[in-house]
Amino acid sequence: MILTYKTFGKLIPAIMVVVCFSAIILTNSSCVSPKSIVYFQGDSAAFSSQEITQKYVPMIQTSDILSIIVGSLNAEANEVFNAPNTFTTASTNYSNVGGPRVQPLGYLVDVDGNIEVPLVGKMHVAGMRTTDAADTIRAKLVNYLKEPSVIVRNLNFKVSVLGEVKLPAVYVIPDEKISLPEVLSLAGDLTIYGNRNNVMVIREEQGKRQYARIDLTSRDIFNSPYYYIHKNDVIYVEPVKARMLDTDSRIRTVPLVVTIVGGISTLGILILNLVRL
Repeated sequence: MILTYKTFGKLIPAIMVVVCFSAIILTNSSCVSPKSIVYFQGDSAAFSSQEITQKYVPMIQTSDILSIIVGSLNAEANEVFNAPNTFTTASTNYSNVGGPRVQPLGYLVDVDGNIEVPLVGKMHVAGMRTTDAADTIRAKLVNYLKEPSVIVRNLNFKVSVLGEVKLPAVYVIPDEKISLPEVLSLAGDLTIYGNRNNVMVIREEQGKRQYARIDLTSRDIFNSPYYYIHKNDVIYVEPVKARMLDTDSRIRTVPLVVTIVGGISTLGILILNLVRL
């Protein structure tokens, strides 16, 4: 039977209830301004340049684990130095994307800043660059090996990324030098709810814990002393207010959604009954 104007008039109250509930849900849904999520805002010219003022040279510190790879014309002698770099079941596991990451034992820098190297003995390396440590070891091995070559790498340069990123984890950095944007890229970038205006970097150095707030939407980040990430830094991306409101509104609107679904079902039944009249 065709739905008449009179019949439709009887449906208006039920339709209004559904419309009102839907409007409430749409009103409670949060939106994010494009200006708050665009990185490195500033000069809009097609090309501009900025002088690089931040230069970070990582230094060896106590508790670092060093990989010391020695090469020479005597392969058997090389193994004496390279044995601690092999992977063993006693290695430390770092949680990382894709599962646990096994790390070689390496040479541990003790509390006094020293390492124990075969033939060389105890050697102070804290405060050195890895290249400087390699040169020092090479100079001392000349007395024992023919044409030695030495490569020193830091094995436990790790950074923690928490909060509103796609892949929060502890990341081991093999290059020993990485910037904040690069670390966030490893973590899959910030989610749409990540607060780009207030990213916290927690750093422990020289017996002090520092808390820095970084604004990723401004180009001032490139002049920040926290642009380059240091070993053991913790990066925390807090959620924007919209995220917290959205989570709260979802909890509060579950009964509302149930009511709307029930209302729509009732409306459908009412329409079927009126059509049959």
